[in-house]
Amino acid sequence: MIKTKENSEHYFWGELCDSWVFHNNDNLVVKQEMMPPKTSEKLHFHKLAQQFFYILKGEATFYIEEEKFTVKSRGGIAIEPKKKHYFANESDENLEFLVISNPSTDEDRVLV
Repeated sequence: MIKTKENSEHYFWGELCDSWVFHNNDNLVVKQEMMPPKTSEKLHFHKLAQQFFYILKGEATFYIEEEKFTVKSRGGIAIEPKKKHYFANESDENLEFLVISNPSTDEDRVLV
């Protein structure tokens, strides 16, 4: 089945952030997400999952271990398992991105 935002599972997380689940099994998760301006997620790490974030629109600020990275539209960043991280939309525009995780992040997220 061809997946779109209109026919995919949708849920809210954090501070009114949206997530559309395009694919989700034990080995691979693909989501499109949107973060409103001035929102962020909480510091955490994944025991097993590696993740790749690809920015579709806007600018994301990633905090990985002790480093800060700014990723703009049409750019991406990988985060390896066990790396403490969070990211934020510190801009005044919506942030839209894809997040691809392998294996699934279900039951794998540890808040710090």
